[in-house]
Amino acid sequence: MAKKTAAFHTLGCKLNQYDTQSLMELFRDRGYEIVDFPQPADVYVINTCTVTGTGEKKSRQAINRAIRSNEESIVVVTGCYAQTAPGEVAGIDGVDLVIGTQDRAQMVDLVEEIALMHMPRIIVADIFQAKEFEELPVREFSGRTRAAMKIQEGCDQFCAYCKIPYARGPSRSRSMAAIIDEAQRLADQGFKEIVLTGIHLGFYGRDLEPPANLAEVIRAIHGIEGLARIRLGSVDAPEIDDELISVLRDYPKACPHLHIPLQAGHDEVLRRMRRPYTLDEYRQVVEKVRDNIPEAAVTTDIIVGFPGETDAQFKGALDFVEEMAFSRLHVFRYSPRRGTPAAGFPDQVPAAVKNQRSQEMIRLGKKLSLNFHRGFIGREVEVLWEEAGADGQGDLWQGHTPAYVTVQGRRPAGSPGDIETVSITGADEEGIRGIVVEQLNGIEIHR
Repeated sequence: MAKKTAAFHTLGCKLNQYDTQSLMELFRDRGYEIVDFPQPADVYVINTCTVTGTGEKKSRQAINRAIRSNEESIVVVTGCYAQTAPGEVAGIDGVDLVIGTQDRAQMVDLVEEIALMHMPRIIVADIFQAKEFEELPVREFSGRTRAAMKIQEGCDQFCAYCKIPYARGPSRSRSMAAIIDEAQRLADQGFKEIVLTGIHLGFYGRDLEPPANLAEVIRAIHGIEGLARIRLGSVDAPEIDDELISVLRDYPKACPHLHIPLQAGHDEVLRRMRRPYTLDEYRQVVEKVRDNIPEAAVTTDIIVGFPGETDAQFKGALDFVEEMAFSRLHVFRYSPRRGTPAAGFPDQVPAAVKNQRSQEMIRLGKKLSLNFHRGFIGREVEVLWEEAGADGQGDLWQGHTPAYVTVQGRRPAGSPGDIETVSITGADEEGIRGIVVEQLNGIEIHR
């Protein structure tokens, strides 16, 4: 008898990718073979996004592609778009199961029930009633050298432009015991780097009894044998305190890289966004990080064209971003989201203006990246190699430094997951390149 098959498609953030990996394992454990999307499959699972209008549009496109691929299949739609607009999703002809961002552990049971009863279902609970972290651990990340580990879910911040609290619910933290267990499993599989992730990562542990924090997580898993790097996902400026900075400075496996979302470079825009800091408070955090960890890379997100943003405010944002000298900049054009306060704000910025501001900010981001990368020329850095064939030939490898700078170098031999010292010889906007340095009988060899 042929194995049942399931195919998955993920949209949006790294948290969604983690959740999809968890769902794949639920299906594998029940005897399903995982096939590529949109190959013919018995079950299609689309893990959706609602952060932007583009995310919802791409989600609908993926749903319709699955429906067309096999009319006899069961189509499951989950994730943030399913949570915030279940009726809209269920109205797509051919969708069999809509399940939000909770209760996903029962997905396979529901799929098999639908296969027998041929009756579509909507399983979307009131996400604001969610109190516990949903344990869907990932046992393996095939073909990767770093593993994401979700330790926090939900957000209590309610920024004026964001739908995430409505999709993910209140902040919930994973227990320290579960974190340590999963980190050990991942290290045992050979992963050298673990990335701690969450929707509002800096809120980790506030809901636990007794309370905990990110610094304690790093200390708790730092001693795991085989684990070489611990990296943090995005952390807001107010949550980067002296304890966290000292752990990032003093614990060798903690990566000197902080992604600190800025979102706007003007205090008035930040106030209207409902962001919980001023530019001066943000500046003080970045300065403290760099005073304590001189090699730290600070990356950020910024939104251009928020309602009411003037030309002068945008110019101020350019000046502030340049002052902060970020190593990488993720630029987003403001997208109105139904149900958020900002969608109803007056003075919506025209699309052409948003596009022009986006291009200008992107150009600045590339300049800052180039400046940061040039600072590595002539230095030696540790590189975690991830994949070969960056030039289509096989011996040009790509990896990352602890500061999350992309490195390319030629390696005639070696495996993904190797960590080697590289002498940096060049840089561009995308990263740095260099020569692997070997110490053999005291003689330095460059290859």
